Amino acid sequence: MRKRELKNIEWGLLIAAIILSLIGLIALFSATQESEYDEFNKQCIWLVISIVIMIVFMLIDYELLVKISPIFYGIFVILLIGVLFTTPVNGASSWYGIGFFSFQPGEFMKIFVILSLALAITKIQSKGKKEINKISKLLIIFAMLGLPVLLIMKQPDYGTAVAFLVATTIMLITAGIDKKYIIIASILVIITVPILYKFVLPDHAKKRIDIFLNPESDPRGSGYNIIQSKLAIGAGGLTGMGLFKGNQTQLGFLYPKTTDFIFSVISEEMGFVVAGTVIIIYVFLVTKCLYIAKTAKDETGELIASGITGIFLFHVLENIGMVMGLLPITGVPLPFISYGGSSLITDFICIGILLNISSKRQKTIFVK
Repeated sequence: MRKRELKNIEWGLLIAAIILSLIGLIALFSATQESEYDEFNKQCIWLVISIVIMIVFMLIDYELLVKISPIFYGIFVILLIGVLFTTPVNGASSWYGIGFFSFQPGEFMKIFVILSLALAITKIQSKGKKEINKISKLLIIFAMLGLPVLLIMKQPDYGTAVAFLVATTIMLITAGIDKKYIIIASILVIITVPILYKFVLPDHAKKRIDIFLNPESDPRGSGYNIIQSKLAIGAGGLTGMGLFKGNQTQLGFLYPKTTDFIFSVISEEMGFVVAGTVIIIYVFLVTKCLYIAKTAKDETGELIASGITGIFLFHVLENIGMVMGLLPITGVPLPFISYGGSSLITDFICIGILLNISSKRQKTIFVK
């Protein structure tokens, strides 16, 4: 990588990701003492691996990544089909068990869907900026999106499926899709959501929505986790109860505390100061992602950065929102903080691609 490219890189983005990862490790260290720090030790390994893989994606020109993305799109579609025949874990067939590593293809698929969509949209736009508004072209985009989304919903993993939709929506807005399509889509969502709830969603998904609306209706059953989560967040106060001292965390009332409810652990044991700092860092990270999209040297880079922004934005809002009882529980991990090799590697690959895009821009161009 040339000296000029190194100067162009948004290093603040990497610093934010590292800080969040370290806060996550501290929370995991406290939350896993009863298991002899098993998940903490594994997460340390995944962090090192993730940074190495991030560097690889940072050094390979993103234009080459985009060109080869359809190959990996096809490979991961096959993996998504195959994972449906694996043994379910917690009711979902989302993982391949490889030794001590559980490989989740849906996480990695987010990257290759974004890259493949960026390639498709760029080719469509090369024939004219208004081409993206043609129904035939939009159908191509939705077909590319729809296949992995349907497979992921089949697992079932509705949270990850929604992340794909959010990323694609932001990419289409960036590409200049006509506002009428956004309005029509919004109306369709309003109309179809009640229908999906009534006739399509399985019972366990309906129950999650019902519990979100009224967790006290089943305080010892489905509403238990969210009630304990809110108790943990409230108990932390300004500075927290201290590491290894959180009642909900250490006494086993908070579950799963290393993945879905890791923010509750941070809030209870480290308090509002650290939890608020985490949110501020996420705001900084998302803002930097948008800035990289705005200053990208070409439309392809702009689209990729926009899609990654959508992934991060949805995961942060959904995870923090669900542990506070503001959104339904979907099992979406908190970027860089929740335990999980697949999610952590995916997060750092996204950072690597963003650093890649930022390195290729011209410093004299700040506004498009």
